[in-house]
Amino acid sequence: MAASIIDSSIFQGIFTTDAMRAVWSDENRTAKYIDVERALARVQARLGLIPQEACDEIVSHCELAQIDMARLRQQTERIGYPILGVVTQINQLCRDKLGEYVHWGATTQDITDTATVLQIREALQLVDDELVAIAKALGKLAKDHRLTPVIGRSNLQQAIPVTFGYKMAGILASVLRHRERIAQLRERVLVGEFAGAAGTLASLESGAMETQAGLCAELGLAQPVIAWHTIRDNIAEVGAVLGLIGGTLGKLSTDVKLMMQTEVGEVYEPYHHGRGSSSTMPQKRNPISSAYTHGAISVVRQHAAALMDAMVADHERSTGPWQIEWIVLPESFCLLAGALKQMRTVLEGLEVDPAAMRRNIEMTQGLVMSEAVMMGLGRFIGREYAHDLVYDLCRESLKTQRPLLDLLAEHPQINAHVSREQLLAMLDPANYLGQSGVMVDRVLAELERQLGA
Repeated sequence: MAASIIDSSIFQGIFTTDAMRAVWSDENRTAKYIDVERALARVQARLGLIPQEACDEIVSHCELAQIDMARLRQQTERIGYPILGVVTQINQLCRDKLGEYVHWGATTQDITDTATVLQIREALQLVDDELVAIAKALGKLAKDHRLTPVIGRSNLQQAIPVTFGYKMAGILASVLRHRERIAQLRERVLVGEFAGAAGTLASLESGAMETQAGLCAELGLAQPVIAWHTIRDNIAEVGAVLGLIGGTLGKLSTDVKLMMQTEVGEVYEPYHHGRGSSSTMPQKRNPISSAYTHGAISVVRQHAAALMDAMVADHERSTGPWQIEWIVLPESFCLLAGALKQMRTVLEGLEVDPAAMRRNIEMTQGLVMSEAVMMGLGRFIGREYAHDLVYDLCRESLKTQRPLLDLLAEHPQINAHVSREQLLAMLDPANYLGQSGVMVDRVLAELERQLGA
């Protein structure tokens, strides 16, 4: 019986993905515990710390299929941690007490943390794969609409024209930075943990550091320079990066929602029959994916703060902060996976309406081009004087509902220097896109550098 949105048979396909749920499932988590115990036995046998016969016997039972999950639940509820339950079951499966060598010199947190790092490695790859797909979709939109004028907005008011490609390239630049963050994050986070009760490896009289190095190598992880049982900046950094990625997805989803408003109508989420429908208003086409994204990433950002709370641990083994990670890290990854899926769907099928974009630019009858006119007239009558003059004419245009072009062309201090045709050119949005195209090209070049496409 599912109680969370992530495990709900109804909502799980909206708020997360099956692949990410699998990473953080009980089965995969337990499999990772077993992977660590198996690797530990192999390394310690090579080093002569445990008998090879014991290693072979232990390894033969280090399979998820041999773990009684119902019994493991009971053991975990009684003990408080699942590791001892796993170790006990493997031990009892082994013959001739050879299982006594399982978990040799390790502590519960060693296995738990290393297993979590293995899960993080899988989860980060899923996130990065989605970021690649989103980057490609954004790159196509940026390229296709490199010079498609759309009104830029400041404080929700029309400002000056930009291009839709420029808007998409801005988001793309952020996505590419997130991929760089993930690459940098891996070096600091994909580090194993094998340090014993208080982090000193006193449990092994010999071969302690060799065991640690061999275990990490066996699992494809870096070796820690010192135990990190209660030094949790690495895990908190994972949460922070997930929060940053969520913030970018939230910005994108917000812009899509606003541009989908009936009065705006510049872009639309992909159409599927019945999607976004209202139970009472047949005309409705709601921004469903953007709305779900907003909800998911808001929780991810809150979980990032919770993971920073988990850093405030006591002494060498903590009493409570560690468990915060158990609660929020899986949910952070799962919710972000859902948001990534939703926004990828939006971007790969986004309906763009350049005509509506042009219509919205023109709805103010030239007022949004006032800066262009001011700068154009400034060469003749001075920038500050031109500002004040154009400001007054804008107010008159709003009051009388006359086009700004007519008021400009009639003014003697203006028509003495420029013709109506010159004013018309100043008021053309296509002539006032600044370096939008250049900036788009620079971001697309970075995309090509990262992806080679």
